Amino acid sequence: MARERSGLTHIDASGEANMVDVGDKDETVRIAVAEGSVRMRPETLALIREGNAKKGDVIGTARLAGIMAAKQTASLIPLCHPLMLTKVSVDITEDPDLPGLRVEAMAKLSGRTGVEMEALTAVSVACLTIYDMAKAVDREMEIGGIRLLAKSGGRSGDYRRREQD
Repeated sequence: MARERSGLTHIDASGEANMVDVGDKDETVRIAVAEGSVRMRPETLALIREGNAKKGDVIGTARLAGIMAAKQTASLIPLCHPLMLTKVSVDITEDPDLPGLRVEAMAKLSGRTGVEMEALTAVSVACLTIYDMAKAVDREMEIGGIRLLAKSGGRSGDYRRREQD
């Protein structure tokens, strides 16, 4: 079987993309946490902090966009299963060292497949929303560092990203 040779779960024996059958997996509580950031000029960060962006509440809108995106992941990523998420949270914090905003998202459910893609999608769309809402004053913003921090539950067990410099 191609999966056994390649290790890729979404490739069938003939090398074609397919949706994984999760019907035989146990239902477990599954949680995933992802992060990303938007680097910007200090003046842009101050504008957002003070609530003076022309489009309105950047952080609140980005948080809502991330939550909505997590719920739509299966519509955006072709081989993702539609999931009944039980919790999605998006936290956006100021980081003067970037300077910019750090985004962290958590997705949770009780089910047969993981929620890593939902957490990563939430972070990605929240970061894109920040960019969209502040691009009129800072087109040099950079979105980066989008990655999985941790996941728990399921057959493969727990994962936690090792601390790196």
